[in-house]
Amino acid sequence: MTDSAPILVTHDGPIATVTVNRPDALNALNRETLLGLRDAIGALRKRANLGCVIVTGAGDKAFVAGADIAAMSSMSREDALAFAELGQSTFALLEGLPVPVIAAVNGFALGGGCELALACDFIYASSHAKFGQPEVKLGILPGFGGTQRLSRRVGLGLARELIYTGKMLGPEEALRVGLVNAVHPHAELMAKTLEAAKAILAAGPRAVAAAKQVMNAGADLPLTSAIAKEAEAFSRCFEAPEQREGMGAFLAKRAAKFEGR
Repeated sequence: MTDSAPILVTHDGPIATVTVNRPDALNALNRETLLGLRDAIGALRKRANLGCVIVTGAGDKAFVAGADIAAMSSMSREDALAFAELGQSTFALLEGLPVPVIAAVNGFALGGGCELALACDFIYASSHAKFGQPEVKLGILPGFGGTQRLSRRVGLGLARELIYTGKMLGPEEALRVGLVNAVHPHAELMAKTLEAAKAILAAGPRAVAAAKQVMNAGADLPLTSAIAKEAEAFSRCFEAPEQREGMGAFLAKRAAKFEGR
C-alpha cells in the first residue's frame, strides 16, 4: 500500500501494525477506509506465522475521531443501514482474528474510533487519549457495535450513561472504569504496546489462539456452558507438541522454543 492509502499495514516478524491513515481528517472512518480495513484484515488472516496485531492511528492527534460526519450527513436510511452493516462486519472480522489484537490509542477515540478500539482484545492508551460515544449529540446512536461492546467492557450502567450523555473520558478515568488496560506517556505508547505484543509471542501460539477463541465464544454463554468449552479446549492442548515443549522446558528450567516462533 502507498502512504496515501487509508489503511497502512507494516510487519515486524510475526507482529503486524495496522494504521488508519487519514490524519488530515483525524482518521475518520468513511466507506473507503472501512473497505480498506476489511481488506487488510482479510490479508492478515491468510498470513503465515502471524502472532499479534496492533491497531493505531496516523499522526499525534487521533486514533480515530469517529465516522466521517461529512459523508454521513446526506445518507438515506438505506445508506445508513449499509454503512452500519459495513462497519459492524469489518469490526467483527477484526474481533475474530485468531491472534490477539491490541489497540494503541494515541489520541481521540470517539464514536466509530471508540468502537474500533472495543473490537480489539485490549486497549493501551496514551496520556493524550480521549474516549467517548458522542453520537446522540448528532441525533444518532452508535452504529458499529458500541451499544453492545461498551457494556460488555465497562458494565451496562456506565455504558448507558456514556452513550445517553455522549460524555467523553480522559485516559485515567478510562483506566479506572476498565475501558483501557494501561495508560502510557504519549511518546512511549507504541514501545509499550510492542512490549506487550512480544510478551504474547513468548507464549505458546496455539494456546493463546485457543484461549482467545474460548473467551470470545463463552462471553455470551451461561457459565456452565462456557467452562465446558474451556475444559474441551484445555484437553485438546495435550494432543499437541506445544504442550510437551512448554512443560518440558519448564521442568528442564530452560526457555521454551515453540514451533513457529
